[in-house]
Amino acid sequence: MSAAFVVPAPAAPSVAVIGTDARFPVRRIFCVGRNYPEHVREMGGDPLREPPIFFTKPADAVVPSGTDVPYPPRTANLHHEIELVVAIGRGGSGIAVELALGHVFGYAVGNDLTRRDLQAVARKAGAPWDMAKGFDASAPVSPIQPAAAIGHVGRGRIWLAVNGGMRQQADVGDMIWSVPEIIAELSTYCRLAPGDLIFTGTPAGVGPLVAGDTVNGGIDGVATLEHRIVAA
Repeated sequence: MSAAFVVPAPAAPSVAVIGTDARFPVRRIFCVGRNYPEHVREMGGDPLREPPIFFTKPADAVVPSGTDVPYPPRTANLHHEIELVVAIGRGGSGIAVELALGHVFGYAVGNDLTRRDLQAVARKAGAPWDMAKGFDASAPVSPIQPAAAIGHVGRGRIWLAVNGGMRQQADVGDMIWSVPEIIAELSTYCRLAPGDLIFTGTPAGVGPLVAGDTVNGGIDGVATLEHRIVAA
């Protein structure tokens, strides 16, 4: 007999998969900070000395491409951060770098929306970033492109435009830590599992969004992402 719940069970978050009607169930969302040299510099850091920072977003922060995203409360400085997203298809802990790509199901494009003002306050106080990063609808994600269809992503133009004006543009190959290195390092902190998403960091050019803005982004050979910021 299945267990009854005392309140309605929440719907399981999921992401579309290109080429199939099946969907990718989202278990956890991990994110990497400080993973493109120029972005580290624009945030006041030193890319030669600072390792990436791992943080999380709740699974239900995922919203699909084409969605209207409400401008979040408690901020006056919402920023975009375009990123390569890795979808984990096979779990493990202590994963070796040379075996890490065997744990990847596929790749997508994500926007790590950030309450930059709250992040700045938290950073100054040495406090967690949770409310700066893990708010409702803070993780727009494109459909996932299976690695079996396109191979593994080590290079490719990554870009983001707001209202048609280019804001961010770089190459995934510019990342300080590669996808295999990220998976291996993250797996030393916690056991990865099928359904995990990893946002791998953003290039330079992050900037503010306001209600009415249309955001387009993509990674060549992977997917494109679009969403609009609307008034709450």
